[in-house]
Amino acid sequence: MSFGKASVRDADVAGKRVLVRVDFNVPLDGGRVADDTRIGAALPTIELLRERGAALILVSHLGRPGGKVDPALSMRPVGERLAELIETEVIQAPAVVGEEVEALAVELEPGEVMLLENVRFEPGETDDDPVLAKALVRLADLYVNDAFGAAHRAHASTAGVAAMLPGYAGLLLEREVTELTRVVESPHRPLVVVLGGAKVSDKVGVIDRFLEVADEILIGGAMCFSFLRAQGISTGSSLVEESGVKLAEQALRRAETSECELRLPVDLLLGERFAADAEPGAIDGVEVPDGWMGLDIGPRSAAAYAEAIAAAGTALWNGPMGAFELPPFAAGTRTVAEAVAAAPGTTVVGGGDSVAALQQFGLADEVDWLSTGGGASLELLEGKKLPGVEALRDA
Repeated sequence: MSFGKASVRDADVAGKRVLVRVDFNVPLDGGRVADDTRIGAALPTIELLRERGAALILVSHLGRPGGKVDPALSMRPVGERLAELIETEVIQAPAVVGEEVEALAVELEPGEVMLLENVRFEPGETDDDPVLAKALVRLADLYVNDAFGAAHRAHASTAGVAAMLPGYAGLLLEREVTELTRVVESPHRPLVVVLGGAKVSDKVGVIDRFLEVADEILIGGAMCFSFLRAQGISTGSSLVEESGVKLAEQALRRAETSECELRLPVDLLLGERFAADAEPGAIDGVEVPDGWMGLDIGPRSAAAYAEAIAAAGTALWNGPMGAFELPPFAAGTRTVAEAVAAAPGTTVVGGGDSVAALQQFGLADEVDWLSTGGGASLELLEGKKLPGVEALRDA
């Protein structure tokens, strides 16, 4: 299966300045990087370009500063962590664009790395402003997009720049698109898709797509309550996305004529409130009594889901099974995580919470592909075109 876009592997970068869009949108804690997974994911592209004699200008967003300078969301701590990882100085630009930044870019030697300030400090970034895109273009000779997590956005630093400079896919972007596309287009059978999280509205496009191509879809997390409510089952005080009930009803109708089996939990773990010290109560069934909320799938559901995952040729997991951040309600997510980690088939995990769960349980190294993209991976799995990918040169 060909990726279809020009790869950084094929770019002639020696002696050139390369603008690299990375996804360094990492959690900070007291001015330090709390989790450097996303920085690590970009290292293969960064090292390849440095080895081939390019001077690198890295650009990323961090948080949501809303087009204004917010010192708490400066890229400086990110640059410091990157410098530790690549064991070389990372020059911190004082701004995103402008004369001072251009002067620094011109002086970069092959192998040197400069990190621009948070691109979302510029109001034009999220509007795909051509003035900002042109200012970024002035810094470099070539463009590489390695920010899969931002590829579903048509922003100035993704689609805008790629329309003006020769644009190539970074190694991470290329691998992400290849791995996720393979799940949909040429999976090893049976294809088992495990979907959790809170909102049906976030996942309905993925559910629709997989009702056409998967063998089984296993539903967990708070989104299962929209499905239960759609079947007339009482959900007590459980978190229910009201607008998701209609979507769940439509999905259940589509599932009746699909060859894919859509499975819901058969038992639940309840709490009287959403808290780590809430007393868990198990019910063998899914009718939630008044005053209680479902906070995890039950042991029978978890065991059945684990069995399906173990038999899968390809298992895709996106979204936790319950409130795994509360220890009494982590068992369902843990069981699924362990099943995915142990599965003999191809295993692909996406979505920030699923990745966080795997890391929490020490299983992140046990899966075949851990996607760095949340919304981007969902949109790709739905079959949507990603603006940040589409704008790159064709292979």
